[in-house]
Amino acid sequence: MKNRVAFHTLGCKLNFTETSAIGRQFRDSGFVKVNFEEESDVYVINTCSVTENADRECKRIVAHALQKSPDAFVAIVGCYAQLKPYQIAEIPGVDLVLGANEKFNITNYIEDLRKKEKAIIKACEISDVKTFVDAQSEHERTRVFLKVQDGCDYSCAFCTIPLARGNSRSDAIENSVHRAKQAVASGAKEIILTGVNLGDFGITDVESGKHETTFYDLAKALDKVEGLQRIRISSIEPNLLSEEIIDMVAASKKFMPHFHIPLQSGSDKILKQMRRRYLTSLYSKRVEYIKNKIPYCCIGVDVIAGFPGETEEDFLATYNYLNDLDISYLHVFTYSERDNTLAADMENVVPVAERKKRNSMLRILSEKKLRHFYNQNKGKTCNVLFEADNKKGFMHGFTENYIKVKTVYDAELINQIIPCEMMEVDEYGEMEVELIPVNSY
Repeated sequence: MKNRVAFHTLGCKLNFTETSAIGRQFRDSGFVKVNFEEESDVYVINTCSVTENADRECKRIVAHALQKSPDAFVAIVGCYAQLKPYQIAEIPGVDLVLGANEKFNITNYIEDLRKKEKAIIKACEISDVKTFVDAQSEHERTRVFLKVQDGCDYSCAFCTIPLARGNSRSDAIENSVHRAKQAVASGAKEIILTGVNLGDFGITDVESGKHETTFYDLAKALDKVEGLQRIRISSIEPNLLSEEIIDMVAASKKFMPHFHIPLQSGSDKILKQMRRRYLTSLYSKRVEYIKNKIPYCCIGVDVIAGFPGETEEDFLATYNYLNDLDISYLHVFTYSERDNTLAADMENVVPVAERKKRNSMLRILSEKKLRHFYNQNKGKTCNVLFEADNKKGFMHGFTENYIKVKTVYDAELINQIIPCEMMEVDEYGEMEVELIPVNSY
């Protein structure tokens, strides 16, 4: 009987993509993948440094796994494992902790599956992490997440990601194109480009730190991949989102009219304290340029509530700025302290209750923004890529501009791009549609 392995992933799409790559290594080593809720011989937990209460969450997941399989081998990998390897090693039941340099070599460390009296730790200085390891998701047949960049050379005051993932480094364009072609051959209709700082694509030699290519070069190359119908950019910094890139997306038949652009604060004072590389004037300029070029474009925004020093006046500046901005939705994060960051030592800390209150206000604003954006699209005909989910007899998909739609489940629609008329936004905030027969379209 083959050994079983189960995975649990915390955090971003990049983490999920890397879990898929690790899963393929186990499969190639003769393991069979099972659901995390099932009994298993090995449990791999891919952690995140952004997750609040990461230590407590990690302990909970380990305990949950060992309830099902008390003798299972437990490995902890990912960003939190890089930041706090010795702390994680003290969690009862953990057998292996792998930092950023070794997580993709995990099968080399699992010689036998016996529980360890003391966890094995393979950590390194983050400055020693210099190579790019490619990865792509494989659990979704319709859309594939393609990792093309890793690490970050920025030093934002609130962020631990450079400490957990190292310097910015990228895949070679030729390899990214090759993997995109593989995704097309597997049947995928859409790829989503992922990375830590995607717009910083182009550094293949960490030692030199020089850009040999750019994200624009990558985008042009992927735009030529035959058979690839959709390309989506996961997230890109406003200072790296050039008009050249926006123009290319506007002209492309493959790049989707959808940008996710981190803002973090609508107060220039707070942006400076965060050590961000732009002010609201640049951000506004980017949004205005996008909407002039692609009026129906979906624009998502990251924002942090309750950063140290954020007064009520600063928060209202953020709220009003976002309220007036022509954007589609928000991803709202409540600020929480992170060890070894500049923000952790800043004065004028915002009380936790106030942070949560501001978060709630921004989430309500996001709901209003999203509903308004959806209503703007009512009556239009959009092309929807339908996914394989079946929730209470309904299936879902996304339009070019990232509107989530629902229709009665029909297996024939899975992984098909179908023209649909946008009808009404339901009580759950999903767009009801009417499918348009191809011969009448």
